[in-house]
Amino acid sequence: MNSPGENIRNFVITAHIDHGKSTLADRFLELTGTIEKRKMKEQYLDSNPLERERGITIKMTPVCMNYELKATSYKLNLIDTPGHIDFSYEVSRALAAVEGAVLLVDASQGVQAQTLANFELAKNQGLKIIPAINKIDLPQADVKKTKEEFKNLFGFNEEEIVLISAKSGENVGLLLEEIIKRIPPPSAPDIAGEESGFQALIFDYEYSLHQGAIAYIRVFKGEVKKGDELFLINAERKFKAEDVGIFSPELKPKDKLGPGEIGYIITKIKDLEGIRVGETITSQINPQEPLSGYKEPKPMIFASLYPGEEGNYEEFKKALHKMRLIDNSFYFEPEQSAILGKGFKAGFLGTLHYEIILERLGREFGQEVIAALPSVLFEIINRKGEVLKISSPSLFPDNYEISKTKEPFLEIEIIAPKERLGGILQLIQSFYGEVGEVGNLTAERLKLAATLPLREFIGGFFDKLKSLTQGFASLNYKIAGYKEADLTRMNILINEEVVSAFSRVIPTEKSFQLAKETVEKLADLLPKQVFAYKVQAVAGGKILSSRTISASRKDVTGYLYGGDRTRKMKLWQKQKEGKKRLAGFGKVNIPREVFLKMARA
Repeated sequence: MNSPGENIRNFVITAHIDHGKSTLADRFLELTGTIEKRKMKEQYLDSNPLERERGITIKMTPVCMNYELKATSYKLNLIDTPGHIDFSYEVSRALAAVEGAVLLVDASQGVQAQTLANFELAKNQGLKIIPAINKIDLPQADVKKTKEEFKNLFGFNEEEIVLISAKSGENVGLLLEEIIKRIPPPSAPDIAGEESGFQALIFDYEYSLHQGAIAYIRVFKGEVKKGDELFLINAERKFKAEDVGIFSPELKPKDKLGPGEIGYIITKIKDLEGIRVGETITSQINPQEPLSGYKEPKPMIFASLYPGEEGNYEEFKKALHKMRLIDNSFYFEPEQSAILGKGFKAGFLGTLHYEIILERLGREFGQEVIAALPSVLFEIINRKGEVLKISSPSLFPDNYEISKTKEPFLEIEIIAPKERLGGILQLIQSFYGEVGEVGNLTAERLKLAATLPLREFIGGFFDKLKSLTQGFASLNYKIAGYKEADLTRMNILINEEVVSAFSRVIPTEKSFQLAKETVEKLADLLPKQVFAYKVQAVAGGKILSSRTISASRKDVTGYLYGGDRTRKMKLWQKQKEGKKRLAGFGKVNIPREVFLKMARA
């Protein structure tokens, strides 16, 4: 007799961005008959409009497929994972719920930095890894070279590597068979059912206004069915399973979920603190020990967010809470600005995550967002010896108050063509980085290690690297710790008022250059008012750069025809004095677009 879960295979597809992961998932859905051909569309599992527009996977998506091989029916649970480095936490969460991974590489591009990172994640999790080379039908495909990379970098034998074309479907059936053969079934206890106790890991969730939190679970022990009395171990919270089921990929109710299965539980829990990724669900009748989960994602960058209209604060706050329910890696807390009023300090996993959140707040919740420039978490030791954690540039102390400043650094790994080495070294140096080991990845490509301030990295390092290498470089990174740095706060004054959303923490030695660049850019973006006003950059107690925005012109003498010029001169003087009075108490109206353009500069 087969043990519970013997015919189950749980796996993920991991790949560098654009290597064909979502297309392969489409072919699996077609081949297994999970989606009818008439309903099939490209990137089927990427349901969010932003995913489809950008051509990337943002959030992991599970799906249960049935497939018959040699008269035996198998249940294949696939979790489609993101490829962009900002969403690596999604990949790590998915790996905790499966036994195997397909490591996919584009035959025309070869192994990339994210391929190496995904391999290490899967290996450390103890998963069975199946190497697959995709896009073998492209004219520029170099299958032989990519095979060599798989063998030399990861130690795979040639016979382990599966060659496929996800677009045409070539050998996709063979890959499915290899998944069944090579990936082990989930280990399960000898006794199934209620008497063995129920134990499941929450690897993700979604939120419904009517159904509350819908927990995405992997069952490790026992079984669960509708109506069961359950318990969240860490939250110490009791609840009843309103329904259980699998992903097809839509929610599909089932009588029960057993050992090794991936599915969902509708919890009816509606408060944010009620459920967490990494939590263990067990039964109230026969509670089990908690499973080892994973660390909650920590924000890498921070930015202040304000509603487009001050009177919209409460609606804006509700939208942020809903966003947090959808994406538990998004963090925020209240904040106050003298110019922009009540808002929030928000944390993000990276610059792409920051952009995605802003777009989703606009599209899905109808919110106009004023976003400050992204910053990082600084560690300040003041003159009293106190250690302060500062994530908002506007709160960064003045130089005379600081004894020591530390900032987060990244360890980065770059894979790029060898002929671009000189330019890459110069780029790293210009971003205050330090080059480490440089070695050959293949005959044509190199692998370079370096450290780089996170503050500099979010200032456009990757975009410049791609431009320099014409898109042929890939990059992976991780937080390496903190290093001492000589930094100062630069404030921007508009009509002699500090606008905190434009404040930045910058290297002291580049303060004059960055002050001039920032003021010039703002001067081009800011609209004219009925009075003249100044845009100034201040750092270290000094005005480093200044520009005057002239007043908008209105012809106050237009109705006069000929006659004595003295009358016109009196009107001009009166207009001049009026504009001077306005400048003394007038508030400059800064359009939302200016904040967005400065944040993305």
